[in-house]
Amino acid sequence: MESFVEKAHNLARSVLKDQTRSDGTPFIGHPEAVARIVSEEIGLPDECVAAVYLHEATREHKDLDVSGFPQDVRTMAEGLNKISVIRPKDTRLEAENYKKLIVQYSTDPRVTVIKIADRLEVMRNLAIFPPRSREQKALETLMLYIPLAHQLGLYNIKGELENIYFRYACPEDFRAITNKLKATEPDREKLTREFIEPLKTRLTSEGIRYKLKIRTKAAYSIYKKMQTQKVPFEGVFDVFAIRFIIDCDSNPAVEKDMCWKVYSYVTEEYESDTTRLRDWVTNPKPNGYESLHITVKNRQGAYVEVQIRTKRMDDEAENGAAAHWAYKGIRHEQSLDRWLSSVRYNLEHPAETKVEDMPSPPSREIFVFTPSGELRTLPAGASLLDFAFNIHSGLGCKCCGGKVNGKAVPIKEKLKTGDVIEIQTGKNQKPGPGWLDWVVTSKARTKIKLELDAEERKAAAEGREILERRLKNWKLEFPDEMQREFMKLHKFSSVLTLMASVFRGETELNDIKTFIQEADERHEASVRAATEQEAVQIGSRKAFSGSGSDDIIVLGARNVKGMDYRMSKCCNPVFGDDVFGFVTRTEGIKIHRMSCPNAARLIEKYPYRIQKVIWQENEGSANFQCTLGIISEPDNSVTGEILNVIGQFKASVRSFNVNENLRKGVFEISVRLLVPSNLELDKILSQLSILKSVIKVRRI
Repeated sequence: MESFVEKAHNLARSVLKDQTRSDGTPFIGHPEAVARIVSEEIGLPDECVAAVYLHEATREHKDLDVSGFPQDVRTMAEGLNKISVIRPKDTRLEAENYKKLIVQYSTDPRVTVIKIADRLEVMRNLAIFPPRSREQKALETLMLYIPLAHQLGLYNIKGELENIYFRYACPEDFRAITNKLKATEPDREKLTREFIEPLKTRLTSEGIRYKLKIRTKAAYSIYKKMQTQKVPFEGVFDVFAIRFIIDCDSNPAVEKDMCWKVYSYVTEEYESDTTRLRDWVTNPKPNGYESLHITVKNRQGAYVEVQIRTKRMDDEAENGAAAHWAYKGIRHEQSLDRWLSSVRYNLEHPAETKVEDMPSPPSREIFVFTPSGELRTLPAGASLLDFAFNIHSGLGCKCCGGKVNGKAVPIKEKLKTGDVIEIQTGKNQKPGPGWLDWVVTSKARTKIKLELDAEERKAAAEGREILERRLKNWKLEFPDEMQREFMKLHKFSSVLTLMASVFRGETELNDIKTFIQEADERHEASVRAATEQEAVQIGSRKAFSGSGSDDIIVLGARNVKGMDYRMSKCCNPVFGDDVFGFVTRTEGIKIHRMSCPNAARLIEKYPYRIQKVIWQENEGSANFQCTLGIISEPDNSVTGEILNVIGQFKASVRSFNVNENLRKGVFEISVRLLVPSNLELDKILSQLSILKSVIKVRRI
């Protein structure tokens, strides 16, 4: 009966029969070579071999019926298909994200290992590809697949990938180093025998159980160290390295004692370079790495790096948080590290691990693409709206929907790794409060809040204008104290929210009108009651109804019966103006000119709050503020003429503003003055009115 591996192989041969590689050889040779690496060199089971063939068969033929294959084979093939369409735009800048994307696609963790085997086969045949494709594949290998192989502990594959990359990227340096390695190989073999023999005898006689790991540094690793340390080949001390792994009890005190015992035996036998001693047994690295590193010189003057650690330390260094790759400058995240380390353990202990127990890759991030193939990283749970804001804040604010993998979706659509996203915008689209429920990125949330706040302020300004216009028509006032009462009653947190509510029609203007009228009625009732009982200090009187001295405020006194008076800003009275006083709720008595725009309304509606006022006979030393409005021809010299006129009188300029009205072709000038009396002000008005360029002058 045909096995599922043979079935997958035959399916691939059938589908790929007309396809060839760059050198014209049948394409089926590629998956067959990958399958051999997976099976013979890495030792993965038949399911992984079948997945290699099924991947190649279904990569561009998604309609093939593969239901007859085991689920884990189909899952691995699907993951490999997704990885195969990754086309990095800038591998150097986005290497870490592309590496994470490969891992994300590996829902079955063996997919990453199979993909590394696939890349190894490609690199072994790199010469068959066109030069440009060759350069791209070599760069991808350096930035993506070599770090992954290192993390998974596939050191032989990592070393081979590095050397192939090195051979194509720096051919002259590669030849120089490999030739030196070949030339010195007999010396290293001899050195190994001579170095180990006396130590082996000593350690055995002391009853120390151990095993040795011996390696010659790969050409690319030697090259990197030469570049980093700026030394020649002969200056790299750890071209040859021996690791002693001691089998002892995991008690920390025992482990430390055994490591130092082996150290003493090695240094007794060979001369030690104390400057290169690294004691990470007594003081482990912050990441937990523990080992003794020393460099010794034999009697012939050759240097050898020696590492001494226990079995537990070695396991921790290889598989734990302090894994060898973690201190070689390779960027990583803790969750990804744990997953990759567990994958390696699963690969090395296949009898102990069931497929269904193998871990899934971490999913705190998703990796999505723009239509042009640019990779974007977003947190898990991100929506189409998050993606739009990730591209540009302006795009996010105008986003009204989009397409995910060609399918139209709303802005709140959740994204997943591998999605290709196209954003659609609307000219009149703007953020709404509900948008905050659809985003998870801080950038999107911050921008939406800013836009909502700006919209709220704009709405509040419009609402205030509407309310003020209506209050003027009603001849009503809505002072701050009354606003606070209304806000408290209707649970508004600020004036901003109140005015925005008015603009949006959520608060009826008639409700505000009724509230003001009722408040006025309550206040007037209390004032009348106080008048009857003579309990109010200022007293309430009908306007100009009496002739006694109590009906008159003499301006110049600091207060009237304990109550301050102030000049009203709506008309800015000055000494000598015909004025009256108006009793306010909270600001004492305000002095208005009889010609004030508000005078008729106040006298008619609140006659009992009107106070008769006279000025002191002498104007004294006080100055009064007033504002003049001047319309003039657009002549730049007119400002100097106006200031010259004012300078002739007892007045000082507090502000001077000129606005050019292009539509009317005039200057609109506002001048704020301090003057001692209306007599002096009349003189200024008279002289300004006869200036040649002045069309109109009036007191505001």
